[in-house]
Amino acid sequence: MDGPLTTPPEPTRRAAITVEDCLWFVDLALAQMTALVRELGDDRANRRLDVAGSNSPYAILTHCLGVMEFWGGATVAGRAVERDRAAEFVATGTVDELVRRAETSRRRLHVDAVVANWEEAPSGRAPQGAQEVPYDRSKGAVMLHIVEELFQHLGQMEVTRDVLMREGPAS
Repeated sequence: MDGPLTTPPEPTRRAAITVEDCLWFVDLALAQMTALVRELGDDRANRRLDVAGSNSPYAILTHCLGVMEFWGGATVAGRAVERDRAAEFVATGTVDELVRRAETSRRRLHVDAVVANWEEAPSGRAPQGAQEVPYDRSKGAVMLHIVEELFQHLGQMEVTRDVLMREGPAS
């Protein structure tokens, strides 16, 4: 491809992606994220890089659980969701507790995805600005957005882990 798409694909063209396929990728990202925080342990998982605005692996995964709850719970399943997004980025705690929360969130997203009609417009969403995005149009696109966010933040966690491991032993 020579450059970015200048016009979005026709919304009537549908690709065959199953709920199970999408959730497989969600599970893959979460498994890798939880393995990463386990590898780091409590101390390193809660450390931030010495870079302004950086987040600890613990906070990044906590944010991802918030992403799953908001986008999966509120916009896909239509549940009322209260989210403190700012608190996600300063969250700290034990790896064991975070891994338990990740498993609970994973199961909840599975239920939210299975009960939803992926062709419907997302609950409580209005187009955000002048440029329409696919997750303004369908719950299926919202699920793909969740996958996008998880893998984006997995990469961020991997880079953060690599730097933290080079900084020396955990205190």
